Parts: sequence; C-alpha cells; structure tokens
Amino acid sequence: MKNQTWKPTFLRHAWTGGMATLILTASLTPGRCNGAEDWKDKAISPVVNPIYFEDPRITSEARPIFINHYLPDTFKFDGGKAPLGGEVRVYALQLRYALTERLGLIATKDGYIQLRPDHTVAKDSGWANLAAGLKYALVDDVDNQLLVTPGLTFEIPTGNTDVLQGRGKGEWNPFVSAAKGWGNFHVVGNVGGRIPNDFDKQTAQLRYSLQLDYYTCRYFIPFVAANGYTVLSEGETKLLGAVDLNTEMYDLINFGSTEAKGTTQITVGGGFRSKLTKHLDLGLAYEAGVSNPKGIFDRRLTVDLIWRW
Repeated sequence: MKNQTWKPTFLRHAWTGGMATLILTASLTPGRCNGAEDWKDKAISPVVNPIYFEDPRITSEARPIFINHYLPDTFKFDGGKAPLGGEVRVYALQLRYALTERLGLIATKDGYIQLRPDHTVAKDSGWANLAAGLKYALVDDVDNQLLVTPGLTFEIPTGNTDVLQGRGKGEWNPFVSAAKGWGNFHVVGNVGGRIPNDFDKQTAQLRYSLQLDYYTCRYFIPFVAANGYTVLSEGETKLLGAVDLNTEMYDLINFGSTEAKGTTQITVGGGFRSKLTKHLDLGLAYEAGVSNPKGIFDRRLTVDLIWRW
C-alpha cells in the first residue's frame, strides 16, 4: 500500500456542511409540497458516480447525463510532476428497462467525451465504451423499507482510443446496491469491482459509494455522497509511453496504470434532486477529490435528467 495523506480539514468541513444541510432541511414540513406514499417513491437515484453507483430500484427510464470533470492544475506522478489543468466533458445517455418487477436491463455507459487539458496532453474528442447488463431486486421488503439488488454489467471496448477508450478486452462489473429508508431519510450504498479481461491493459479495482438523502418535498431532496476506488493490480500503461502512472481515472477511464496498485481515490460531495413531475427528475451534484495522490480528479459537476415510464 502506497503512503497516502488525507485532507482532514476539507473533508471535515465538507461532511459537516452536508450534514448540516440535511438537518436543516429535515426541519421543513414535507406536507407543504405534494407528498409521496410509497417509500420508494420518496427515494432518489444517485447523481454522483453515474456509471457505477446504480439505483437498487427496478425502473424503466432514459437518463441523459452531462459531466464537467475539472483536472488539477498539476499532475503528480512517480518521480515528478507536470502542468495539466483544463477539463473533461462527457455527454451520455443511460437506459434502463424493467423486464419484471424485480429484474431490470441496464445500459450504464456510452456517450461522447471531450478531453480539454490545458497542458502536457493533447486535446481530443471521441466516443466512450459501451456497457450494459442486468440487476435483480433480491430483497424488496416494503415493511422495513429495505431494498437489496445485486447486478452485473460488462463494458465493451468499442470507444475511441483518442479519448483513452477502446482498450483491453472488456471489463466486468459485479455489484450490489442497497437502500434503507427511515421515513423521509434514506441511505443508499453500492459496492462492486472492476475486473478486466486483460490485466496488462487495465487494472482491477474495488469501488464503493454511499449517499444520504432527505425528502423535504418532491421539488427539493438534498443529499451528501462519498465515493471511493481502490486499485488492486498493476497494468503496463505509462504516461506518454515513458512515465510510470500512479493513478487511475476514477469511473470514466481505466488507464491500466503501472504504479497505482494499493492507491485509493476518495471524493465527497453533495447536491439535490427534484421530482419535477411524476415521470421526470432533475439531479445536480458537485464533488471534489479529497485523497492524495489526487490523480486527475480535482472537482466535478454532474447534471442529469431522468424520464421514467
């Protein structure tokens, strides 16, 4: 395990601020807005980490997503550092279809990527890989407001190599998502793994996510969230073909880094979701990297729209 330092002050303030928001909104009266009856109607889909933080509910929906991922001004690697800056933009559309009340088909990754770094790496654009699979609501306990849903997706290397997609021989993603409700308060969690078919081109990773949300009313449901990725193996990819990489790219890109094994990336953030109509949700989230090495995750803005039928 590589030595890592944390940013306790930032993490403490971010988490405290998020919890204060939840406590403040918990004092509001839900009856002022149109309420929901079923506990799952009051629950919300995660906004952060959209490729892997899967909602445990079985739904039929289309979900356009926009991500603005801010790169750090300086990229630190083993033995040195280089100027970076800029951003990565992603335009994507997820699809889900309820085959039965418990079994769902999910298409979790696609879209168009724009790499816009300020230094060191060239700007480029191209298509992302495709990923799809199934999930099954193994536990759906209405009385105890508990939902547990395992699932599996497979990422196909169909994307453009110009935006660091289309590498390797595919990647498996087994996961378990769960949600527990206590009235208007909900906890949603997810744990899973990224298992490549080619360990030279991509790394294996353990990932985990947590969200706390409070239903004040259908139009304003605030949440705080945290996500983590721990790299379990080493690949053969080097920066510009010469420099050992000691980080991975969170959810979007699997570099297959040479020196990332044992490192963990943590992000924390918050936002809200609004149930605009019975069939339409709007979500917004802002998160920041809080672990060191930060890698290339500085900050991220995520906006989505979910249309359900």
